[in-house]
Order: sequence, then C-alpha cells, then structure tokens
Amino acid sequence: MKRTHTMTAVAVATGMLALAACGSGGASDDDTGAALANDAGSMADYGVGDQFTATEPLSFPILFSDHPNYPIQDDWMLWQEIEERANVTLEPTVVPMSDYEQKRSLLVGAGDAPLILPKTYPGQEAAFVSSGAILPVSDYIDLMPNFKDKVERWGLDANLDTLRQEDGKYYVLPGLHEAVWQDYTIAVRTDIMEELGLEQPKDWDEFRDMLAAMKEAYPDVYPLSDRFSIPTPAGNLLNLLGMTYGTSAGWGYANQRWDEEAGEFVFPGTTDEYRDMVTYLHGLVEDGLIDPESFTQDDDSAIQKLANGKSFAISTNAQTLVNDYRPALAATLPDAEISKIRLPAGPVGDVVSGTALLENGLMISSDAKDDENFVAMMQFIDWLWYSDEGQEFAKWGVEGTTYTKDADGTRVLDPGIDFIGLNPGAPKHLQKDFGFSGGVFAYGGTTDLLWSTFSDEEVAFQESMADKEVLPLQPPFPFDEIEREQATLLETPLKDTVQQGTLQFVLGQRDLSEWDAYVAEIEAKGSTQYIELVNAAHDRYAEANG
Repeated sequence: MKRTHTMTAVAVATGMLALAACGSGGASDDDTGAALANDAGSMADYGVGDQFTATEPLSFPILFSDHPNYPIQDDWMLWQEIEERANVTLEPTVVPMSDYEQKRSLLVGAGDAPLILPKTYPGQEAAFVSSGAILPVSDYIDLMPNFKDKVERWGLDANLDTLRQEDGKYYVLPGLHEAVWQDYTIAVRTDIMEELGLEQPKDWDEFRDMLAAMKEAYPDVYPLSDRFSIPTPAGNLLNLLGMTYGTSAGWGYANQRWDEEAGEFVFPGTTDEYRDMVTYLHGLVEDGLIDPESFTQDDDSAIQKLANGKSFAISTNAQTLVNDYRPALAATLPDAEISKIRLPAGPVGDVVSGTALLENGLMISSDAKDDENFVAMMQFIDWLWYSDEGQEFAKWGVEGTTYTKDADGTRVLDPGIDFIGLNPGAPKHLQKDFGFSGGVFAYGGTTDLLWSTFSDEEVAFQESMADKEVLPLQPPFPFDEIEREQATLLETPLKDTVQQGTLQFVLGQRDLSEWDAYVAEIEAKGSTQYIELVNAAHDRYAEANG
C-alpha cells in the first residue's frame, strides 16, 4: 500500500497546549487539549458515534504485528473499507508477531518508529517514557470523544490511574472492556471425565484429584501436558495459579504486588503465597500428574500429545479450543470430546483479576504531535479503536458482505466465511481472507460485541464465570526518571531469577528445603532495593494525589 499524503514533521509555531492541571487522578485529562494548529484533514465537529472521514486523503504509518495464522495481505477488504470510510490509507511496517516487542523497542529507541504503535500492553510503555519518544496520550484525549465516553460510562478512571507515570500522565491508550472477562483456563477431555465419573473441579485441590483419577485409570498418560511455555515457562498455568493463590506468576508475573493488609508493596516471588503455589505445582510433577516437558515444550508438541491420547488436559482459550484441539483430536481420536473448565478457585477464593478491563492498546510516537495531521490521526484512532461502529467493523467486517444482522440485532457470519469454527469448512476465512478480527485492531468494546462471536458453549462458560469475585486493582507507583533507571537495571535479573528458581523447584531440580537460600539469592539480586523504590514512588504519588 502506498501513501497518498506526505506527512510533515514541522513544528507549528502555535504548537500544542498540553495542559497538565493536577486533579484527583494526577493530570486532569478533561481539561487538556486546547487550540491545536496541526488539524489538517480533521473534522471540525467530530463527536461520539460520528463516522470519522478525513476532509482530504491521508496516510498514517503504523507498526503491524503479523500473525502467522493469518498473514497480512495487500488486498484485504479491511484496507479498502478503511480508505473508503475514513479517507485514510494505512502504511504498515510489518513485523512477525514473534519479533514484535523486540522490533518495536528497537524502532522506538532509534527514533524510527511509525506514528501508531498498536499491540502494546499496559506497562510495556514505561520503558519509553523517560526518553520522550512516546506521546503522553492523556494530554490529548479531548480529541477522542468515544474513548472519553467509554471511560466515563464504564467507570474506568481508576483503571486508567494505574497507568499514570510520575508526571501524572499516561502514555498508552489501552483497549477498554465494558466488563471483566476471563478467556484463558484449562481444556479437559470431557469424554474421559464422563468415563471416570468425574465432575468439574471447583478448586485446585479438586483439579488435582481429577488428574489423579485420570492417572490411576491411565498410568502411562500424563493427564496434563501443557503449552504456552515459550518464552515464559508454563506462562498461562502459572498465571492462573498465581491469580488464585494471591500472588503473580507466569504471564502475569511482576516484581511487585500490593499487600492490602500490610498497606505496602511486597516482592511476590519470595512470599509464602508464592511458595505455596510452587509447592502445589511441584506435587503435580512429583506424582506424574503433569508432564515435566510442559515447562519447555513448544505448542505443537503439546497439541500432538493431546491428539495422540498421551494427555487429557491443556491450557486453552476459546480460539485454541476450536482451532487447534478439536481438529487435531478429530483427525486421530474422532470420539474424543474436549471443553474448557471453569477456572478453579484457589486459597484466596473464587477470584478473577480486575486488570482484565484494560488490555493491549496503542502507543503513539511523540513525533505525531508535530505532524500537520495530528488532530485527524487522533480522531481516526478514536473512531477505529474506540467507537462502537469502528470496533464492530474491525471485528465483524462489512454488514451485508461478511455478516448480516437478525431482526433482534444478532450478528450472523456469512455462511461462506469461517471464524473460530462458526462455519467449519467454509471456503473463506474472516481473518485470513478479509483481515478482520485481527489482534492489531479488534480488541475491547461492549460485552455484547465481545460475546457476539462466542458460540453457545463459550457464552455458557462466560456466564459460569460471572459470579467470581473481581480482585481489586493495585495502586499506582509511577517512578521518576532516576527511579526508573534504577528499577530497569533490577527488573530483568530479578524476574529471570524468580523464573529460573520456580522451574527448579517445580521440576524437583532443587529441593523445597532450599527455599530460604533461594530467597537470599533474590535479595542479593536487589529485591529489597527494588521494593523500596516501588513503595517510595507509591507513597509520593499517594501524597500528591490524596
């Protein structure tokens, strides 16, 4: 795709008035965004629910995470419709999904990043704040009426506060969800459960009992052989366990966790809760209930074991259940049945993380504010990523072409198009052939939109999760520039040491009697120093913001 409008990087003399009036949540986003000169191509009266259409043809450079299951195509309807509806051509810098985070860091660090940087999870932006390479987007949300509307209606101000940096601003536009939802859990061979007379486990102890019953009936099988272990060993399984054990682990691991009772942050990788979680998982390995290779094998190996009847349980989300496991089992064990189980409860209760209201979103290069089309770009982003119409378009495509609506408003995928098993065997695919429902654009939105592609089975699963207690958000602890430099030096060695120690204890390569020695090793890596930085930053922020 070629650009139809040359972007300039000329600073306009009148500049941008980015007010930062302090309020209860730091910088007051509602009072920012004054007379902006860089408004070429923008709409004078753009508001909630309006179709954004640039007043002249525009082109915006964007970093694009290329998914191997649906690689980017120049002839996608997605591109054609964006150009027709918004008068915008997107100019993607294409990066393989496996290299996306590294490439993004290199481009931002070198000052060569495209203006729009999607697929950025909250927290990933922190490394770029001190350099000034990315935009303090909270200064400009007055240009984004749909974003502001959803934040207000869905009560997400406290969630956004968790993103604020030391200057009271936030630097990432997150995906916004109307309600908490949990997609990832464990998929289990339900035919085996039925054969053995097993019920769905309510907590992790019952989950262990279920695996033990399977092992007794099938001694040569590892009941659980897991995936999602590259690059983070047991990334999903540990994340689920950590969430329900009152700590963090796996994908969700962070070097700090708020202790409500103590009223301060603690280092999670050395807490009693973390040790209890590790002890539980070690017991599964020791008793042959989980495949030791679960922590190092690639996804294909784990799927192959499931398909060959060498395992009965595996980490999953809705898409992998339909796209990976069921087709693989159908080809080898046609009578096998597999489904998601409700996330088991843990020692802290029947809980789910409240952080799920925010998900991956966008960073914007700080160069954007000096571009003559800056206002138009922010309006375009607001329409495509945050308006009801833009989100429906990014997810479902074009009404009357890729989908229709019933009289009651239910969206129905065209029968000639497949997506997550809605029309198995259809000649076309919504992601591969049209570009819709891709991770670069389609995330966030109303619960109705989120559930609109769910099968009846997935809707039932989500309804079964609805009564879980939502864990509270941890308070902000924005570092100043010096603290950020110090923290950056400590964070990776600490995380790596926790990950390595976790693996050693779980696999029995290190006896749990050596826990105190492990804690000492973590402290030698600077855990106490790091937590002192975190608590100092939190105390300063709390004092400044009431």
